[in-house]
Amino acid sequence: MSYEVAVIEGDGIGREVVPAALKVLGALDVGFEFVRGDAGDAVKDATGEALPAETYEIAAGADATLFGAAGETAADVILPLREAVGSFVNVRPAKAYPGADALRPETDVIFLRENTEGVYAGHEDRLSDDLSTLTRVITSSASRELAEFACEFVADGRGPAGDPDEGFTVAHKANVMRETDGRFREEVFAVAEERGVDVDEELMDAFATKLPLDPTQYGVIVCPNLAGDVLSDLAAGLVGGLGLLPSANVGHDNALFEPVHGTAPDIAGQGVANPTAAILSAAMLVEYLGHVEEGRRVREAVEGVLSDGPHTGDLGGDATTAEVTAAVVDRL
Repeated sequence: MSYEVAVIEGDGIGREVVPAALKVLGALDVGFEFVRGDAGDAVKDATGEALPAETYEIAAGADATLFGAAGETAADVILPLREAVGSFVNVRPAKAYPGADALRPETDVIFLRENTEGVYAGHEDRLSDDLSTLTRVITSSASRELAEFACEFVADGRGPAGDPDEGFTVAHKANVMRETDGRFREEVFAVAEERGVDVDEELMDAFATKLPLDPTQYGVIVCPNLAGDVLSDLAAGLVGGLGLLPSANVGHDNALFEPVHGTAPDIAGQGVANPTAAILSAAMLVEYLGHVEEGRRVREAVEGVLSDGPHTGDLGGDATTAEVTAAVVDRL
């Protein structure tokens, strides 16, 4: 069986790390047909559109999408792409690996972030020279959809502990945002009770204090959109930075995978970008398509290279993107 994968490199180091991930995918015993699309700053400069309709349709029609990064046009690219694949949850693992200079080497958490609403729903207005407003949107349906995914996620043993009885933590601010986060909290707890899944909770500001002090007290964390964005980036600081973090934007019939890092214009084009996050995103893509063992192989190969080298400059080495990629492929 062959899978159609949309490939959108984007801007900056996206054009270097996505090809690296494709080389790793090519080393697997899985059939892929790569269909390429363009998006990002350079495309907007050339065509006037950051995300051409053709690229949107390629992502919407593929079995999965691998995306690199976008610069100033990031919001004009990634938000519609998430819509194209019908994504309702953003899966962001943050794990410390041997060989990476992690602030908290014991960190191993996974954020499940609501991906469609909250303050990112786009309802902003400038009402006067003095006043701007932002409307926060929380629905019971989206909250329940995320909670159902979270329950299935832990029941399948996909949490850090690999334990189907692991449960999850809800991070929210319902003590202040009583109607919006209050609704989110109520719906997530209701679904967890219906499914018989253990759940506890933290106020998001308290969570931001407790996670760096002792990350081992958390495993799977379920968050509203903005909280998930900010708190997962906080976790990135504990494991060595955004260059090591993959992510998945998952829908019911499609998904988009991307490294969490940006375009890194200071090193773009030099061939020294760390491909780890893009390769780990590709591993998540393979697992999403049902090839769990192949995804595990990729992850173990990456961990071996991180442990033994070679390393790119951000990890204290002097290896190129190509050299690190070749080392991963050799281990496969």
